[in-house]
Amino acid sequence: MPVDQAAPSTPGRSEQQLLKQRFTARTLPQLRVGVEVCAASAGLTEPRRGDFVLAVDEVLTNAVEHAGGHGTLLLRRVGQELEAQITDAGPGFTADVIPELLPGLDGRANGRGLWLARLTTDRLTIAAADPDAADPGTVVTLAVTLPTPGTSPAVR
Repeated sequence: MPVDQAAPSTPGRSEQQLLKQRFTARTLPQLRVGVEVCAASAGLTEPRRGDFVLAVDEVLTNAVEHAGGHGTLLLRRVGQELEAQITDAGPGFTADVIPELLPGLDGRANGRGLWLARLTTDRLTIAAADPDAADPGTVVTLAVTLPTPGTSPAVR
């Protein structure tokens, strides 16, 4: 699964906003339920839905723990993808912080959430929210391909 530094943009793809919400540590449990409900209504089936919800939750939790305690989640359907965009106001980071091996096996104690998100999604992009700011913040975008209606879902 590739990790890009900037989110790709494809003109002409249909887009439907499913959920947009600011979050803090206190709102994470209910937001996880909201992501689950929206993913199901968008047609994402198990086991991929559970993987996607877990990946989004890991990135949300990282934003709370490492990037100021709050952020914004935008969940949308873009073409045949379900996309979650998490924006925070922290110091920023790049894909270099994501371990190649399961954290713990490579001597690093952290990075498990991003490692898991990269493993379980079809696309993970990382970009600066405001590259000109002293603390630029980060936009992490996770996406999975939705199954085509009438076909059985692929198992990862």
